[in-house]
Amino acid sequence: MGLFRRRAARADTDAKAAPPDPRTPWPAQLVPSDVEAAAAKFWEGWFELLPVVNAALGDREPHRVEHDLCLLVEALHPRLHFSLERGRQAIYALVVTGQEDPELRPFTDAWKAAAPPNDAIWEHDDSVPPVPDPTEVTVNLGDHRISLADVRVVAQVDEDVVDVAVYHPALADLEPAARTTMTFLPLDATLGERVAAERLRRVETAETEPAGTISLLELRDLVRGLNGREDETVGTSG
Repeated sequence: MGLFRRRAARADTDAKAAPPDPRTPWPAQLVPSDVEAAAAKFWEGWFELLPVVNAALGDREPHRVEHDLCLLVEALHPRLHFSLERGRQAIYALVVTGQEDPELRPFTDAWKAAAPPNDAIWEHDDSVPPVPDPTEVTVNLGDHRISLADVRVVAQVDEDVVDVAVYHPALADLEPAARTTMTFLPLDATLGERVAAERLRRVETAETEPAGTISLLELRDLVRGLNGREDETVGTSG
């Protein structure tokens, strides 16, 4: 999965700075009025930073550029998210996404339109793509190592959308926020962020394994073959 994923946000790297007064209002984050100019400025900053990014990734220390990338993405729009992923065709992928928020689509569209051509080192995506095989992914979450191969899903099809319940044996041991993360992360890894947003209607966490579950790869096949399907509950005994 991603080398790191972080919401674009202001970060204070001055360890000697005094903590903020909690009564002080959070400063307004400016949204550029010229979307195309903001996208062009992003890519100018990216090319200036790229040698540092490549060196940090080569040393397996992506945290060295996290702060600079946060500021670069935030200048495009403060609500955008970004990640550095393993590429599908290239070695790395830079992903800048609005998580399917329609208000952010003009910014990601302009960002994508201004992006340089993909090459052997970098590709550029405006939504988190699916991984080739989610069952080969293991997520480290605190003290837990969670293999997505053990995720099981119940899927109910309603025309061109699907309601799902996600189960993994480790979910019951996680804190609520981590449990929510591990409910949605396998779906994004399997379908990609855009398809998951378009095709999944209701997503629930199953605390015990339901009957009639399917694997993540079976869920992918199901969603890709939705056209012309009648309402049905799809599953095999798990």
